[in-house]
Amino acid sequence: MAEGGTTLEYTPTWVVAVVCSVIVFISLAVERILHFIGKYLKKKNQKPLFEALQKIKAELMLLGFISLLLTVFQDRIAKICIPKDLANQWLPCQEKKEQTVTHIQTLFFSFLPHATGRHLLAEASGTASYCTAKGKVPLLSTTALHHLHIFIFVLAVVHVTFCALTILFGSTKIHQWKSWEDYAKNMEYDPEGVVRTKITQVQEHDFIRNRFLGIGKNSELLGWVYSFFKQFYGSVTKSDYITLRLGFIMTHCRGNPKFNFHNYMMRALEADFKKVVGISWYLWAFVVIFLLLNFVGWHTYFWIAFIPFILLLAVGTKLEHIITQLAQEVAERHIAVEGELVVQPSDNHFWFNRPRLILRLIHITLFQNSFELAFFAWIWFQYGFKSCMMGQVRFIIPRLVIGVFVQFVCSYSTLPLYAFVTQMGSSYKKAIFEEHIREGLVGWARKAKKNTKGNAFKRSANGSSQVGPKEESPLVLEMVEAYGKESAA
Repeated sequence: MAEGGTTLEYTPTWVVAVVCSVIVFISLAVERILHFIGKYLKKKNQKPLFEALQKIKAELMLLGFISLLLTVFQDRIAKICIPKDLANQWLPCQEKKEQTVTHIQTLFFSFLPHATGRHLLAEASGTASYCTAKGKVPLLSTTALHHLHIFIFVLAVVHVTFCALTILFGSTKIHQWKSWEDYAKNMEYDPEGVVRTKITQVQEHDFIRNRFLGIGKNSELLGWVYSFFKQFYGSVTKSDYITLRLGFIMTHCRGNPKFNFHNYMMRALEADFKKVVGISWYLWAFVVIFLLLNFVGWHTYFWIAFIPFILLLAVGTKLEHIITQLAQEVAERHIAVEGELVVQPSDNHFWFNRPRLILRLIHITLFQNSFELAFFAWIWFQYGFKSCMMGQVRFIIPRLVIGVFVQFVCSYSTLPLYAFVTQMGSSYKKAIFEEHIREGLVGWARKAKKNTKGNAFKRSANGSSQVGPKEESPLVLEMVEAYGKESAA
């Protein structure tokens, strides 16, 4: 018998076989489910969503590697000894209470004979005695390592699930705008002349009446206040959609007045999903900082709930204010215009002239909200509702209310706003083309860029200043650069 539990030498073979069978069955079931989902997405030509699924697989592989590291090095980590006074600083709870069996583990092991009263397989009391003999304590016990292992897994699963639900509900809201797209396409827009067949009084236009709040400092402040509350009700109206859609078309595709803006917006959102579903290094850094500061008396688990809440409100207000700014620009410059009212998209309306920064903030918001709810669920099932890490009820209820609020508003307001308003930048996204067209254009553009560099090198080698018979269009090079930037983002 080994210290801390029974080894495989003295474990019934049928127990080993049953446990291995269950683990293998669950692993194969998850793998096949992901495989069939991937086949379905490829069949439906949903390449962005397929790439998002591959991103999820990569995150699962990373989790598997973390699990492997924790399993292989748990004994070595537990044998790192530190002084007792150092181990009693920055504790999450005032008193240490050892638990050999947790709620979930009790339920699992209750199906096995003689399981009740056994230590966890990961618990090795020999490591504790190893440090005790030196008058010290382990840096991290094997039980704590096991609990940390479970927390990391729960965090990743909750984050991926919440991101998927956010995209699902947000897409449902955006699909409701399809009728506005059909209405706009049926309107006769001719960028070369037909739109100038009538005079539009700017102040009487629905978009201006709903968004223009006057001129001056007071109107600027009023615009921010209006944008703050506007994100909670009717964040995007029919006049907003039709006006901003026309502005996009007149800026980026004048030759196609019946361009399907709605489909383009959905393709761009699906492409962004694969970035949101991942867990970047700075998000893992946030987890480490929170675990560091989560000691007794600080109530870190409570204050952290306000981070995604504040970010969500800031992003939603900014997106609404961009629409207001577009209306402000037109109303201040014109009293009447020939044809339809057209806004001018520009990166200047976004923070630091970077529309993509909004996606980064939404990513952080979703992850931090997932982290908050995952941490709550992990403590509840691992240590119980009355655990000192759970905190008082007066702190628990606001955390849950804020978490649900953030998830709901992000799904039905902020995400659709992002998908719509970020198209008002100075450039378009590669999703403007269908997948098969985009692949052909990018291949042709790369080849043209390569040929351009080759011709320049030949002219330089020959010492000639003559220009070749045909220079490639700057749009070709711009496409390659835009494709590279989006791929790296």
